[in-house]
Amino acid sequence: MTTEQWLTQGIDTAWRILLVWWLWSAWGNKTAARGEPWLTRLAFYWLPLAVAFVLLGPGEWYGHTWLREGIVPHTVPFFAIAFVLVVTGVALAIWSRVLLGRNWSSVVQIKHDHVLIEAGPYRYVRHPIYTGILLAFIGTAVKVGDVRGIFAVLIVFASFWRKLRMEERMLGETFGEAYSAYKRRTRALIPGLL
Repeated sequence: MTTEQWLTQGIDTAWRILLVWWLWSAWGNKTAARGEPWLTRLAFYWLPLAVAFVLLGPGEWYGHTWLREGIVPHTVPFFAIAFVLVVTGVALAIWSRVLLGRNWSSVVQIKHDHVLIEAGPYRYVRHPIYTGILLAFIGTAVKVGDVRGIFAVLIVFASFWRKLRMEERMLGETFGEAYSAYKRRTRALIPGLL
């Protein structure tokens, strides 16, 4: 197996680990006290994620279209950068998810007895799961190396940005001044920047 194949397989494995962890860890969460309607979730969260994954699918799907225009060389150093970004992103998302415990939900909702978590990566960003998943998408886009990767990352970012704004509104209503103070101390996605 070549180094490029090993790195590509590592990237795919990291995504599989995230998916399996997400499905397994969803059991036993607290019940929802309040949440967003399922049709909104489908249209603004699940559908954009599906489109982004399709955009990052096999290049053969896109033939010789402009979406397949290469912008990142398919070389070992770039595959290594992609691998590091994906593994780091997946690890951050899983760690952040573990810290949320039973408060976690894949959709925008407030749980019964919801607790505001400010430990670990939550000390620096309010939505480290989104940061981690975005990092993994950026790494995958680097691996793909085509224009379509840019669109995939932008779609995921727009979907997450919309979702985090809704979450912040609900968290602000639930935790009041404690959440306002937390927002003043931290950034949404990137420490010190955004």
